Amino acid sequence: MRYLPHSNQDRDDMLAKIGVGSVDELFADIPAEKRLTEPLNLPNHKSELEVTRLLRALSRKNHAAADGPFFIGAGAYRHHVPAAVDHIIQRSEFLTSYTPYQPEVAQGTLQYLFEFQTQVANLTALEVANASMYDGSTATGEAVLMAHRVTRRSKAVLSGGLHPHYRAVVETLSDMSDDAFMALDPDPFGTEDILAAIDDETACVVVQSPSFYGQLIDLKPIAEKAHQHGALLVAVFTEVVALGLVEPPGAEGADIVVGEGQSIGNPLTFGGPYVGLFATRQKYVRHMPGRLSGVTVDAAGDRGFVLTLSTREQHIRREKATSNICTNSGLCALAFTAHMTLLGESGLQALAEANHARACQLADALSAVPGVEVLNQSFFNEFTVRLPKPAEAIVEALAGKGIMAGVPVSRLEPDRPELSDLLVVAATETVTDEHIAAFAAALRSVL
Repeated sequence: MRYLPHSNQDRDDMLAKIGVGSVDELFADIPAEKRLTEPLNLPNHKSELEVTRLLRALSRKNHAAADGPFFIGAGAYRHHVPAAVDHIIQRSEFLTSYTPYQPEVAQGTLQYLFEFQTQVANLTALEVANASMYDGSTATGEAVLMAHRVTRRSKAVLSGGLHPHYRAVVETLSDMSDDAFMALDPDPFGTEDILAAIDDETACVVVQSPSFYGQLIDLKPIAEKAHQHGALLVAVFTEVVALGLVEPPGAEGADIVVGEGQSIGNPLTFGGPYVGLFATRQKYVRHMPGRLSGVTVDAAGDRGFVLTLSTREQHIRREKATSNICTNSGLCALAFTAHMTLLGESGLQALAEANHARACQLADALSAVPGVEVLNQSFFNEFTVRLPKPAEAIVEALAGKGIMAGVPVSRLEPDRPELSDLLVVAATETVTDEHIAAFAAALRSVL
């Protein structure tokens, strides 16, 4: 069986049809340093039995988040997901359902998407939310593109507290769309003067709170300055559980709120899939990417659900589309909704309080280790520490002791040697007293 059945003539015909001379030209927009120069270090083929044996051997090398003390965050967090969530999403009517193009046979899917949107709107204190996106980083990129459409301006100002991966997605999209962006220097202390960067050419200001470094940012003055200049405030979060305790971005003046919903209902699963959250104000709804599930009544007057707004290029003319995003991570959105429904408002608040309490306990334990400095003046469940040695080496040494100690900033900011001694650590409700004590003791020993 051939997995690539096209002949050379087939390929030449396709390239000629789109006006490209070669396959290399087809990928000309991909930076040269990002392209493979030689095949991947993989065998050409193996039998099914051999592949199974190989993958099992590889899986034994994994160290799962539940295998010991775990303090990694930086956009992906370990939380307890109730068993009921997994049971619900594995029901066949959910697990096998596809895009609800025919509402008469997709009422269940449309209803849970409607409930999901309602939950996200309530969490963010905004009027409308879409039926989810890929993840937090692509939701951030889509928010910047939306701001360009709304303001008809091309410059985005990116806070130094924005997650480096999110910043990279915005930079890539800006490069492809010929839009401008101003990325401020990394801001571990939460003291940058982002107000000074806002002017009459600014389309949007992108600020993360809690920031990548864990700092809680007051969005109100930023929103006020942005609005004075006709710009939008895009508020970003990577830890959605924080919204159970801190003031929601919409209440602080944000025009678009985006972030990662993985913490609710979705386990780490070695990197995904995750689910992007996207909310905005009602007046901007027709600029919003993705799709919107709405409630109506049928001919008999009974409540029913439909796709009210579908602005993807699969649904309408390409030049009218707001986005070419191809999926809404529907099963992950369902997991989010199921977990959030089980929690309720009081449950989410209690979960958030437990996370913050554990982080405070961790901060006290680590700051008592000689040479370790907690940089944050404020945080939710994640903060940054300065170590007396390069953080990456310390993390590797602690991993050897079975402790997943956090994310060295240098791994995400390799061109910033001045940040090499910084470590971002997170503590959720899954962390125990014993885990914190083991972390502090092992860190003391390594240092």
